[in-house]
Amino acid sequence: MSEDRKVYSIKEDNLGEVNIADEVVTIIAGLAATEVEGVGSMAGNITNELVSKLGKKNLAKGVKVDVIDNCVTVDVALNIAYGYSIPEISAKVQEKVKTAIETMTGLEVNAVNIRIASVDMGNHK
Repeated sequence: MSEDRKVYSIKEDNLGEVNIADEVVTIIAGLAATEVEGVGSMAGNITNELVSKLGKKNLAKGVKVDVIDNCVTVDVALNIAYGYSIPEISAKVQEKVKTAIETMTGLEVNAVNIRIASVDMGNHK
């Protein structure tokens, strides 16, 4: 296991314990963000289609996760597709990321901070 990799306990009882790596939380956040219509890609040009080809570890580009006392703060850098409302898409990403992390891990999400890194122009000129 890598020395810079952090692991968090999300359950401990008489049956044993469940630990989750911070990388898993990062992947959940990245996948959730790229599922929102209007998100062109993660900063670093990682799209949902590329993830299936390159692997989920590449989703870490554009996502930073801090977990303190089972509370998560997520920083997401996005490239937004041209023509979409930045405030609307940001709110959808925040909600989708929060829900995905809380549902899948049981951790509480304190904040999902969004940074729009660029606008994907696509075929628009």
